[in-house]
Amino acid sequence: MRKAEPDEIDFTISRDGSVFIFGLEAEDDGNRLTQKRVRSLTEEIEHFGSQAPVLPLIIAGYDRFFSAGADLNEISALSGPAAYEFAQLGQRLMRAVADYPALTIAAISGYCMGGGLDLALACDLRICAPNAIFGHRGAALGIMTGWGGTQRLPRLLGRARALQMFLTAEKLHAPEALRIGLVDRIADNPVATALHVASSAEVV
Repeated sequence: MRKAEPDEIDFTISRDGSVFIFGLEAEDDGNRLTQKRVRSLTEEIEHFGSQAPVLPLIIAGYDRFFSAGADLNEISALSGPAAYEFAQLGQRLMRAVADYPALTIAAISGYCMGGGLDLALACDLRICAPNAIFGHRGAALGIMTGWGGTQRLPRLLGRARALQMFLTAEKLHAPEALRIGLVDRIADNPVATALHVASSAEVV
């Protein structure tokens, strides 16, 4: 297992057989996607996607949080060009995941909210634990995602159901998320299940 210096990257990168696992491990108790973390994740995913062979990739959080999304303290301090750059920064991460040449799986436990849900939506598959909770809560805060969720969620669920999630800021628990197709599977150990699925995927 490899972990970068704490002041550089707050996630781990490990390899299990022919699969890479990116483990989000922030100290803020919410696995928030800070600008530093988004930039570092993007660079690492782009790097691994350019190597041969390209191995399947799992993105996981920990028991309580996959990710609570963007850091609201950072967002509140942004205005004008800085806000636009922040949106572009997040979009680059989502493109890096969506364009990754091999299978990508989000292994989700606990809260998966806002930008964290955008990250999960950028993956090919989503496998969640029974305690997973999903939502785009921006409407309750007077903000809206700029990281691609407004495009990916309607494509996955249909326009009407996606609008309901966005406009009512509802929270979905794992059974409902599975029922409407937001996740592909519920598993007691989503990382282990994702490893099983990814290990059978074709290596590019």
